[in-house]
Parts: sequence; C-alpha cells; structure tokens
Amino acid sequence: EPGGTEWISAYCEMMIISEAPLVLALDTSTVVNVGLARGDQVLATATVADRMAHVEQLMPLVSECLDAAGIRMADLGQLIVGLGPGPFTGLRVGVVTAQVLSFALGLELRGVCSLDVLAAQFVAASRGEFVVATDARRREVYWARYRDGLGCALPLGLPAAFTEPVPRPIEELVARYARTHGPFTERE
Repeated sequence: EPGGTEWISAYCEMMIISEAPLVLALDTSTVVNVGLARGDQVLATATVADRMAHVEQLMPLVSECLDAAGIRMADLGQLIVGLGPGPFTGLRVGVVTAQVLSFALGLELRGVCSLDVLAAQFVAASRGEFVVATDARRREVYWARYRDGLGCALPLGLPAAFTEPVPRPIEELVARYARTHGPFTERE
C-alpha cells in the first residue's frame, strides 16, 4: 500500500539504486570479463575464456553488456579495471582499454586487485581465513590469503584495492602496481 512502511522501504531502495552510478568493470587478468552494475545490482556480465583473444574480444563484450542492459556508453558513471595479478599482455589490454574509455568519456577510472574481487564474492560464505588462487600457467599460481571481517575480505599483507583514481600514463600504473604487488612477470 502506498505510504506504508514496506512501500516506503522499497521506494527508498529504488531511489538509491537509480541514483547510484552505472559502473562498467573490465578484467583481463586471466580470461576476458566485463560487467555492468548500478549499486549492488548486476545488470549484465559477459566472459570469453580464450586466453589469447583479449584484444579481439574485449570491446565486443563491452558492447554486448551495454546492449543487454539497454545502456549507452554515455550513460556510464565510472570505470573499474582489474589490475591482476596476471600475464602482462592480457593486463595491458584491459588497462589501456579502460584508460582510453575513461579519457574519451571523461569518467573516473579505478583499479582493483583481481584476487580481491574474487575474495569479495566468497567472504559471506567463509569463516576465518581462506585463499584465492588463479592459474599463472607453467604450473604456478597467483594467490592471496584472506580473512573475513566486517563484511569484506581483508588480505593478509596485501592492499585490498587502490582507492585513488588510476594514474596516467601507463608507466605510472605499472610502477604503482609493482610497489604494492611486486614486478610484473611475463608468464605466457
């Protein structure tokens, strides 16, 4: 019933979601991943598992997500890019694409550790410490150890995410990443 407590709560939630910026997220640290969200509502996702097709697949996936959600590029409010760890070639495709989109659309760009994103998906189901690992190829893994706390995954000894906008040019980004995660290594 309009005016009732449940109606007001639903209306306020709808207003919060509609005022949250549209966020486009790109991650090419392993496979090619694209996501579109507003607040905590996921509007569209797309993935291509071909580890050798980052350049060919990233922008078509962006277009696919935008089309699926009925969103135009001009409607975006923020860009997020995965900063790895991962093979440098794949990361470079995602980071440079995000920088170009950020510049062309005049949007803020933020970087996030790809392992932290994976950890955030599982923190609600975990208790205590847990490990997130991805394939680094050549019988190696990229990994980080986390513990749950206050509704988010807290890495043990690694930064959770960059909280400042991603620097330009790319050399600054690589230097910043190397200071927090160590140097990039080519693992292809």
